[in-house]
Amino acid sequence: MLCKPPLAILALVPALALAACGGKDDGTETPKGTADAEVASALGEEIMVDPDLAGQNQANSAVSAGLGDGALPPEMTSPEAIERARTDALKLLGGPGKLRKAPAAQAVAGKLPEGSALAVASRAAAAPGRNGNCADRAQYTMDWAARLPATFPVYPQGAVQEAAGTDEGACALRVINYVTAVPLDDVIDFYYTRATASGFTAQRVKEDGDDVLGGTKGKASFVLYARSRAKGGTEVDLVTNGE
Repeated sequence: MLCKPPLAILALVPALALAACGGKDDGTETPKGTADAEVASALGEEIMVDPDLAGQNQANSAVSAGLGDGALPPEMTSPEAIERARTDALKLLGGPGKLRKAPAAQAVAGKLPEGSALAVASRAAAAPGRNGNCADRAQYTMDWAARLPATFPVYPQGAVQEAAGTDEGACALRVINYVTAVPLDDVIDFYYTRATASGFTAQRVKEDGDDVLGGTKGKASFVLYARSRAKGGTEVDLVTNGE
């Protein structure tokens, strides 16, 4: 079962923005471990690997579609497979010398400064387009995993569980959930490097048990939620808007 289906991920983004302004409005939390029936219906038959994803986005050429239950096949969890994923990630960064270590996560206690990178990113990701709310326009199909901004691909060898997005009107929204056998810190460092090398601001906090990284560049924004899996590896929810 997924920790946060796409609709729940989108609900978290404005929640972070509210926290930056003084806390959640009603003190409730998005329930974890619940499946989204609409998403499950949209995805239809369970898919192990989608070969069409590879040719659509060079940065996402190693993406596969998971079973939707968070499980990874043995061939993706071996030490050799993890090392291949790390090697492919370094190639996307331009080599080992390009890797930047992300700062330690700061625990959220009270409100984030309204002008902080993560607070601004959260508001930007939640902002509606000129022609309506982007989240309401989101379509649920694995194809969106191959249509992420080039700066923020799925981590190599990541298994996509759910994906949603829209380009309608002024929207350019992507919401992706995937799992990888690679440890959390490797994943965070990868996205921190990709973001800062591309001119994005970046801030890392610990919020509701998730490691959260987010930032902006102009009108583009990203927010990433990552958590370690009990059986090893990392589950990631990635929200991008713009770019």
